[in-house]
Amino acid sequence: MIVDGRPFTSPIAVYTLIPFYMKRIYLIALMQMMAVCALAQKPTKIFISVDMEGIGGIGTSAMVSASGKDYDTGRKLMTAEVNAVVAAIFEAGNAEVVVNDSHGDMQNLLHTQLDPRVQYIQSNIKPLGMSQGLDASFTGMMFIGYHAMAGAESGFLAHTGASVVKGLWLNGTEVGEGGLNAFYAGSLGVPVILASGDKTFSEEIKKLIDLKTVVTKEAIGNNAAKLIHPDVVIRELQAQTKLALKDMPKMKPLPVAGPVEFKIKLDTPTRADIAMGIPGMKRIDGFTVSYQAKDMTEAYKLIRIIYKYLSW
Repeated sequence: MIVDGRPFTSPIAVYTLIPFYMKRIYLIALMQMMAVCALAQKPTKIFISVDMEGIGGIGTSAMVSASGKDYDTGRKLMTAEVNAVVAAIFEAGNAEVVVNDSHGDMQNLLHTQLDPRVQYIQSNIKPLGMSQGLDASFTGMMFIGYHAMAGAESGFLAHTGASVVKGLWLNGTEVGEGGLNAFYAGSLGVPVILASGDKTFSEEIKKLIDLKTVVTKEAIGNNAAKLIHPDVVIRELQAQTKLALKDMPKMKPLPVAGPVEFKIKLDTPTRADIAMGIPGMKRIDGFTVSYQAKDMTEAYKLIRIIYKYLSW
């Protein structure tokens, strides 16, 4: 707009100059434009926790161990899946992405080959393990390459944290690693919007929360699997990532409030004896201990100490 021969673009100035009957329409249009601009400026913030057993194309335990045959292939497959999800996230709009390597020693991803737009967390010396780095500022969390919980009848390389754990319950609900991380995300108000892994894991996590899933394989017992080709998995991951982001505004975090009681069953009474050295721990039976934590953060840290440092 030109006023007295000079450009005059202030929204307030424009408002004062337009006819009265157009002011309401102008104000509505202005508010809509401001809302769109605000959304465009604020990036979607996504946290990706990536395990390895549930990655497409991985069908033996040797592929997830640094000393195993085809471990290098497993690392490439893992990195490719993360990059595919990250590409779909950025294709959907402005974003910030943090990737947490969450398998074994937690330095499996070929991080020099990761999409350079991400931030990357490695090493397993971190108090919150698979969820380290997640906080309430994130708009969504994703699980990539996850597996079923300890004791699953048919879950590929199923376990919960470590082989010493035979069962884990949070507020009376039995959970695996996916459930543990979903509880932690829920305590922060962050919804888990996407999860990938074997069929048993997918069914397990969907009983706990409503989210998009990608099945990468079907277990044949605990040590073998019928695999879906990695290229097919990647295409499905990208499609479901876009759907998850679209539906994210209406997806709810797992409700977690107040104290959290965890119960953990170990493989030997000796390990339960050692866990009883933690002040406030209670003995349930020869193999099982429980603890009343003030919140999910305290619960997570203690659970991780028990299964990580009792694995001797």
